[in-house]
Amino acid sequence: MGNPMRIRATENGGVVDVKVLMSHVMETGQRKDTAGVAVPAHFIQTVSATYNGAMIMEADWGPAVSKDPFWNFKFKGGKKGDKVTVKWVDNKGDSRTDEAVIA
Repeated sequence: MGNPMRIRATENGGVVDVKVLMSHVMETGQRKDTAGVAVPAHFIQTVSATYNGAMIMEADWGPAVSKDPFWNFKFKGGKKGDKVTVKWVDNKGDSRTDEAVIA
């Protein structure tokens, strides 16, 4: 399991703005270490967000996404005090799920 995500969700005029900072190495599999050996690929493949149990956003990622990715999206209908849950799964089967209360 990776390090906790930093999630901020704020509501303004019926629109919720969600900002997520994920901690992940995001190795492409093309970089070589100091000995010249290729570093194995290790990257987030799927990211999803739910609001009150309903899927609101899902994305398929690949090795081109940078280390410690930042993800920002908006959706309508969220209310202050409710929770937004974000989950990622990487190519090695590791996953992380965190949530934030809408402010």
